[in-house]
Amino acid sequence: MTLGPLMLDLEGTALSAAERERITHPVVGGVILFARNIQSLAQVKELLASIREVRPELILAVDQEGGRVQRVKQGVTALPALGRLGKWWDESPVEAMQAAKEWGWLMASEMLALGFDISFAPVLDLNVGRSRVVGDRAFHGSPQAVVALGRNYIEGMHDAGMAATGKHFPGHGWVEADSHHAIPVDERGLDDIRASDLQTFTQLARTLDAVMPAHVIYPQVDARPAGFSPFWLQQVLRSELQFDGVIFSDDLSMEGASVAGGYGERAQAALDAGCDMVLVCNNPMGASAVIEHLQHQPLAVNQARLQRMRARRRVDWDRLVASARYQSLQVNMQTRTLT
Repeated sequence: MTLGPLMLDLEGTALSAAERERITHPVVGGVILFARNIQSLAQVKELLASIREVRPELILAVDQEGGRVQRVKQGVTALPALGRLGKWWDESPVEAMQAAKEWGWLMASEMLALGFDISFAPVLDLNVGRSRVVGDRAFHGSPQAVVALGRNYIEGMHDAGMAATGKHFPGHGWVEADSHHAIPVDERGLDDIRASDLQTFTQLARTLDAVMPAHVIYPQVDARPAGFSPFWLQQVLRSELQFDGVIFSDDLSMEGASVAGGYGERAQAALDAGCDMVLVCNNPMGASAVIEHLQHQPLAVNQARLQRMRARRRVDWDRLVASARYQSLQVNMQTRTLT
């Protein structure tokens, strides 16, 4: 029942024979699904169940933030981007915080009812009008607003039974480049970052269950991207912020990770820096290279941390959608025309 340090993805809507064999490898500890893997509620439930049949202990993940990043679309709530809560905050902070808790509960409840363990949420970056890839995925441009809304969103996720992952440590909002396609560089000094972007992680470190670092280089702090930096992950996140949750790498297939070398080198660099689990998505050959590399390395995986990412409770889908809380939320969201 032990988990390896690699989370990988699948190619289609059903588990292939090759994928069935691959996920049995002891290096593997999780599977993430994307929109291409999802056709309907019945299909995704069946797909997740088929993975559980092979290895019930795996962490099953998805990115279900809302807005532009919502992998499951058919038959679930069309979640607004988190930035809509930020606009609500500007009108009525108390109502926005209450809504954040309900949105976190709703997203997590739907994903848990389908069979996922986690959704990589919430985004805790600052939307300061510079990063298009962040944009309205972030709650707000003010650290105070992001902390307040993020805390309530996380509370809602916990209420549903899902662990929360804050991203992208120590902050992706200042850089204009998209780390999926470029190597972003943030030229600010450590004091500036501490006073702004890092505030959200500093204040929420004890509330979060996991953190995902950014593929961003902060050259005045470290020449390596945060996800490959022992300074950021061990000195700042672990020691200073006393964070004891899981550190997930961002996708090692992204261009922002290419500075670390080939896929095996990227995975090793992330793990050496302090990541507990590395993600390799949209590149089966890259995933194979990581498996080949890591199977020859001693794996010091913190099982207790990773096990805390498993779903804390499950609810039947039909019971969920029939519940008074779910029904009330649907009406409230439509009344405010938040989508």
